[in-house]
Amino acid sequence: MASTRLPGKPLADIAGKPMIVQVASRAAESGLGRVVVATDTREVAEAVRGAGFEAVMTRPDHESGSDRIFEALETLDSQGRIEIVVNLQGDLPTIDPAIIRAALRPLENSAVDIATLGVEILREEEKSNPNVVKIVGSPLSPSRLRALYFTRATAPWGEGPLYHHIGLYAYRRASLARFVSLAPSVLEKREKLEQLRALEAGMRIDAEIVESVPLGVDTPQDLERARRLLSL
Repeated sequence: MASTRLPGKPLADIAGKPMIVQVASRAAESGLGRVVVATDTREVAEAVRGAGFEAVMTRPDHESGSDRIFEALETLDSQGRIEIVVNLQGDLPTIDPAIIRAALRPLENSAVDIATLGVEILREEEKSNPNVVKIVGSPLSPSRLRALYFTRATAPWGEGPLYHHIGLYAYRRASLARFVSLAPSVLEKREKLEQLRALEAGMRIDAEIVESVPLGVDTPQDLERARRLLSL
């Protein structure tokens, strides 16, 4: 709600619904299971519930979305029955539900703690853009990497593809609990990328490679584009 570029953006109208409700709808369309919006803003919770979705209130002082979803998980399921949780950001109203489902695939390997997504970078200017986070990883298959590092720099060097990291995560519950118990790490603070905390602690992150980057709504121009896409 406090976005400086788009104040109040979770409640911005897109095709007759608040943006956060559009995101919840995409999550439901993925068919993965229970959909819950974790928020610290009562107006957001009321909009979500008014649309027939579940919402849970969380503290306003969380440092990251991972901390917020862990509080929500503990509130909703204190008995520990839920084994996997997907963290979908609330500003992706046009995301393809198939991309959400793809994030779970790396967890089919029991050695993987956290799963995420990547897409090959095709535009030259994005390869050197520090706002485009890159995955440096070891290929496991044509559609999967084992993440070795995440960086805002252009990496790795040399011939071959570069991959843009999409910040959608699927956590095993125990992995999420461990992650939020860790202090911010040296490289995390330097790169300003929280996933480095997990790697520095020896946790394994695998990335499923998908075909497109979902539109994140951060500016009025993004909002108009999302409105056009969802009005077609």
